[in-house]
Amino acid sequence: MAPGAKFSPQTNGIDGGSMKETSVLAMEDHNNNNNNNNNNNDDDDSLGGLASTNMRKPPRNLSVMRHCTSSTFFAESESEIGFLGLKSPSNEKSGFLPIFRSGSCSEKGPKQYMEDEYISVDNLHEHLVTAAKFPSPCAFYGVFDGHGGVDAALFIKKNILNYIVEDSNIPTGIKKAVKNAFVKADHAFLNASSLDSSSGTTALTALITGRTMLIANAGDSRAVLGKRGRAIELSKDHKPNCTAERLRIEKLGGVIYDGYLNGQLSVARALGDWHIKGSKGLKSPLSSEPELEEILLSEEDEFLIIGCDGLWDVMSSQCAVTMVRKELMIHNDPDRCSSALVKEALQRNTCDNLTVIVVCFSPDPPPKIEIPRCQKRRSISAEGLDLLKGVLNDL
Repeated sequence: MAPGAKFSPQTNGIDGGSMKETSVLAMEDHNNNNNNNNNNNDDDDSLGGLASTNMRKPPRNLSVMRHCTSSTFFAESESEIGFLGLKSPSNEKSGFLPIFRSGSCSEKGPKQYMEDEYISVDNLHEHLVTAAKFPSPCAFYGVFDGHGGVDAALFIKKNILNYIVEDSNIPTGIKKAVKNAFVKADHAFLNASSLDSSSGTTALTALITGRTMLIANAGDSRAVLGKRGRAIELSKDHKPNCTAERLRIEKLGGVIYDGYLNGQLSVARALGDWHIKGSKGLKSPLSSEPELEEILLSEEDEFLIIGCDGLWDVMSSQCAVTMVRKELMIHNDPDRCSSALVKEALQRNTCDNLTVIVVCFSPDPPPKIEIPRCQKRRSISAEGLDLLKGVLNDL
């Protein structure tokens, strides 16, 4: 079984293979992703030996997948809400509290090696003593897309959560704690002499405390919120050609060749890759600092999709949300939803490893969306009125 992590007090295996075919949900978004398909996913030039492997079509008969599901129900008072101080005028008096149910699926796809890792914790209080600093409910999820070997992805997966909860800024300064944790984990990986410091990984995490969700992203994995059928992107893909990243890279002396940072890496932010960053303490064009996005969850926020770029290279955010919502309305199982996304991406000939986490915020399936009938009054045109007058005059 490929490496992965799933922490949950209740875990049940689900047969993802029994689900119906989902390729009919392609949603006409192939052309939206054509520009992404030409990029190698987070591989540096030292992995040239895998290039030929990446060009092969993925197998139709899927190999063994990592997937699991969990559910943890909470009932806490409204006094626990607003821990991070982010409140929306329309939501601050709401009694809504999320109920976390997550499912995940990870598959190596057409690549020779599996370099993705992930972590899924539905209830921090049951797994970390230090999580007592957080309000209830609280959860943590993350995906780590490795390149140049699995060392970096595996190390960050094992340590990033501890660096967050042990930071001195907890509990009042969670944003600063998360940023510090990414940098600390990056430096600790360099100091781990038994590991290959030239391997690297993107990192995307979601920390949910009460109703507040904090997304932290360094790399080109993506977090997408399903809000009553609409896709809300909560992270930016850190590609070197992105204007903001290109300006930052060039300001620090880096260059971009054919979409690759220093001609080696297809992402502008990552942990590890110390052969590119150089010595610790130097400002490098390759940054390990995450971008943060914080939102206050409401009743309209139904689920979160976190996926490595192997999914988003062949599927739009809206298509993924539409698929997951339709599947949840059928069977209400986030594990089967993640498996469906992975299967669909393989059928669309993704060239990368695939890792997907689907997190639901309610025990109930999404409600059917009612489209109100048009209430506009119809009026006759001037030409029609003249024609009607002529007909009446002839009577």
